[in-house]
Amino acid sequence: MAKKDYYEVLGVGKNASADEIKKAFRRLAVEHHPDRGGAEESFKEINEAYEVLKDSEKRKRYDQFGHAGVGSSAASEGAPFGGFGGPGQEFHFDFGDLGLGDIFGSFFGGTTTTGSRRQKRGNDVETNIDISFEQAVFGTEVDLRLKLEDNCEHCRGTTVEPGYELKLCDQCKGAGQITNVMRTVFGNIQQAVTCPQCKGKGKTPEKICSVCHGKGTQRKPQAIKLRVPAGIDDGATIRLREHGEATTDGPKGDLYVNIRVRPHKKFTREGDLILSSEHIGMVDAALGTQIDVETVDGPVRMKVPAGTNSGSDFKLSGHGVPHLKDSGPFDSAQGKRGAHIVTILVDTPTKLSASQKELLEDLKNNEGKHGLFG
Repeated sequence: MAKKDYYEVLGVGKNASADEIKKAFRRLAVEHHPDRGGAEESFKEINEAYEVLKDSEKRKRYDQFGHAGVGSSAASEGAPFGGFGGPGQEFHFDFGDLGLGDIFGSFFGGTTTTGSRRQKRGNDVETNIDISFEQAVFGTEVDLRLKLEDNCEHCRGTTVEPGYELKLCDQCKGAGQITNVMRTVFGNIQQAVTCPQCKGKGKTPEKICSVCHGKGTQRKPQAIKLRVPAGIDDGATIRLREHGEATTDGPKGDLYVNIRVRPHKKFTREGDLILSSEHIGMVDAALGTQIDVETVDGPVRMKVPAGTNSGSDFKLSGHGVPHLKDSGPFDSAQGKRGAHIVTILVDTPTKLSASQKELLEDLKNNEGKHGLFG
């Protein structure tokens, strides 16, 4: 299905200012965020449009060439939401300077409600990993070694010493709440508050755990295998649900893994395009030649036609970055990759022998009106 026009997605005109684009995105991001009941596809579409239109250079190319000018995975810089790494693993958007952290903070932490008692989540955890350029292109698996708060192995998170049980709380009699009476000028007012003795659970241990001392958790090393999908970009964040720290009152928090891609000595990346340059001599540029171009897939033979000017671009289809939105396994035969763009740089000789100078002088004298190679 054809992509929608990015201006149409954000509901702004083509002459919209950067501030108008930012405000439109901010409004739509809040309205369509999945954690507020919005459609995930719409949210990804909105983020992709904003990633292009907020960047003056990308916006200029998009205005001139449309979607082809910015590659097919413009949203990879903001990391699309969901779809990778199996159940419980998804991506987290970074809203940067839009000031949406406070708005969305409650979606990634805080409390959930179960029955009449509010249930706390464990703490979220953030960590960083570095991967190579090639690992970002083809995907990889990383073994994370973290020290996190986890359920106590001795009491299995119950806070009770093995061999003992939970008993009804003496203070609240199992209600989890106690009632305080306040005297005011309007009469007595009753206020229900969480029981301080059982902390709202309604029960207390007959004997607290001798290892965690009633905390229910203990800090210990964790080994987590992270699948990094093919096509991920520098600055993306992968979110692993309930891989954060444990708590006795509810589910674990989430783990956020920030991806840092190490620069490559030869390649740069723009969306799903890989860019590099190759040098050839002046004579090869005039007569044409074939060169071996280094790609992430290995050397590829490329034809340089006669009369090529310095700065000319050539496209090697299917040798770029896999489209991040394609969640299936990487397969170069699927044709779901961007291109490798090779820029040819023609080297002009600076030291010439006498015979070489004589040959060039002859060419110059015979060039006529059409240039040296006309």
